[in-house]
Amino acid sequence: MDNTPVIELTNVSKIYFSDDVETHALSDINLQIHKGDYIAISGPSGCGKSTLLSVMGLLDDVTNGSYKIEGVDTSSLNMDTLAELRNLHIGFIFQSFNLIDELSVYDNVALPLLYREPALSKTDIDTRVNTALKQVEIDHRAKHKPNQLSGGQQQRVAIARALAGSPSILLVDEPTGNLDSKNGDAVMALLAELNEQGTTICMVTHDPRYAGYAKKQVKLLDGKVLNTGNQTVSAIDVETQLEAHA
Repeated sequence: MDNTPVIELTNVSKIYFSDDVETHALSDINLQIHKGDYIAISGPSGCGKSTLLSVMGLLDDVTNGSYKIEGVDTSSLNMDTLAELRNLHIGFIFQSFNLIDELSVYDNVALPLLYREPALSKTDIDTRVNTALKQVEIDHRAKHKPNQLSGGQQQRVAIARALAGSPSILLVDEPTGNLDSKNGDAVMALLAELNEQGTTICMVTHDPRYAGYAKKQVKLLDGKVLNTGNQTVSAIDVETQLEAHA
C-alpha cells in the first residue's frame, strides 16, 4: 500500500521582504496530509492561515524548507510545470465563489478542464462536469447564470468546479464566509459527505464550530503550528451537530 502523503511540508518557512522589513508569515511548518484526510487549519487573523494555503496551492513559493505534492518536490520546478501540477492535483474553493457571471453554471465548471495537459476530449469534459454537478446536487441549474443563484447554490457550483478536475486534494478557504448560517451549515454538511466518499480536504476557517468537524485540527499562531489533534467525525455526526446549533 502506497503511504506517500498527498501533501508534505518539511521545515517550511515563508518570509516576505519589504524595504528593510522582514515579515515571517510561516516558521518551520511540518505537516503531512494523506489521502482521505479532512484537516482544518484555524487561528487568529494574521496567523499565517492564508499563506499556508497559498503555499500548498502552489500559488506562492517557500523561502526555506521543502514542499512535495504526490511525492513531487516542487522546489526546482518552473512556473509552467507548477501550473500543470496545480491544475492536475489541486481543487480550490474560495469564500468569494469566483464564478464568471457571463458563463452558465455548466461552462463555469468546465472552464478549468479546457486547460488540462494532456487535453481532455469534449466527451470526457461533459462527463466530468455533469458528474460533479450531480454530486453537489446542482445539476438542475446547469444552464443558469451564477447571478440567478443563491449564495449557497453558487458555492455548490464552485465545489463542483473543483471536483470536476478529480483533484488529489481540495483546498478550501473560509467556505462559509459569504453565506448565512443555514447555507453555511449546508455547505459544511456537503464537504463532510464528500470526505466520507474519499475526497481529501484541507480547510481554512475562522469558525471554531466548523473547524471541529474536521478529522484533524491544525492550529496556527504567529506562523507556527501550536498543535494538531485527531478526531473521527462522520457525515451523520456533522449533520447532527449542525442541527443542534440551528
